[in-house]
Formats: sequence, structure tokens, C-alpha cells
Amino acid sequence: MSENPVNASARPVLVRADSAETLQDGAASLITLLADSDRTQGALTANRATLRKGSPGAPAHFHTRATEMFFVLGGSLRVLLGDRIVTLGAGDFVTVPPRLPHAFAPAPGEEADVLVAFTPGMDRFDYYRLLERVYRGEATVEDIKASSERYDNHYFASPLWQAELADA
Repeated sequence: MSENPVNASARPVLVRADSAETLQDGAASLITLLADSDRTQGALTANRATLRKGSPGAPAHFHTRATEMFFVLGGSLRVLLGDRIVTLGAGDFVTVPPRLPHAFAPAPGEEADVLVAFTPGMDRFDYYRLLERVYRGEATVEDIKASSERYDNHYFASPLWQAELADA
């Protein structure tokens, strides 16, 4: 008889839709928290982004320690990838390696429903909660700036992305 190859300390992470925490980080944006790195033994972090028409999405930024992945569940998503912009439709997938500048928002006149994951995992849920507090007026953009190292979220100005949003 062979030994069980499963790591005894590894545990599956099951999140039921009706029990997942959902945050509102903007007038046209929801984030549903699925699995943070503490629950996945650091393997990944995952959330669902629901971006309604007109949502500004996420501004230009990069991460230094993780690859970010986007899988479009429905609608259409514009993504800045370095020096180009691509539009993803339902079923499309893209990975963004560490240090690659990126941003995302629904395509003009569209909504986007997106599974977002980071690997390796990084503690992101408190970052998303901070975004909701900023939206509610309970925290400031300065708080976001001060958290950039902790959450590995480094914002910068992207003329290409700003022009893309202005054209929409």
C-alpha cells in the first residue's frame, strides 16, 4: 500500500457564495473576498471583482513579489500591460508578472466580472478593506499610500492609461 501523497498540514479552502465577504470599494465596484494567503498556506490570494459600467477599476500599479492573474468570468475588461492595452472578454485569461505595470477597468459601456488571483499569496484582504474605508470616508488616500510596502501595491502615473480612461 502506498503512502498518501497529500501534505497532512494542507487543507482545502472552501468558500460558499452566501458566506463570502463582499466589500464596496467604489460607487461601481465590488470585491468579493475568496481566499487570503493565511488560509492557503501562502499559495495564493483570490478575490472576485465586479466592475459595473463606468467603474474606474484599479489605477496603474505594480507588485514586486507576486504574479497577478485575471480570468474574465463575464463582460469585457481593459487591461494595461506595461506599454500596451488589451481588451479581454469572457473566458480570457492573463498573467501579470512582478514589476510589470498594469491597471484594469471594464471596457467602455461594459461591465466586467473577474476572478483575480495572486501567487504566491500575499495578505490582501485588509488592503481591500482599506479601499472600502476610503470609499466610505473613514480613511484617506494617504492611508493607501502609506500601505504600499505592506500590501505590495505600488501606484504610479501612466499617461497611456490616463488617456485610455479619458477616451472612454
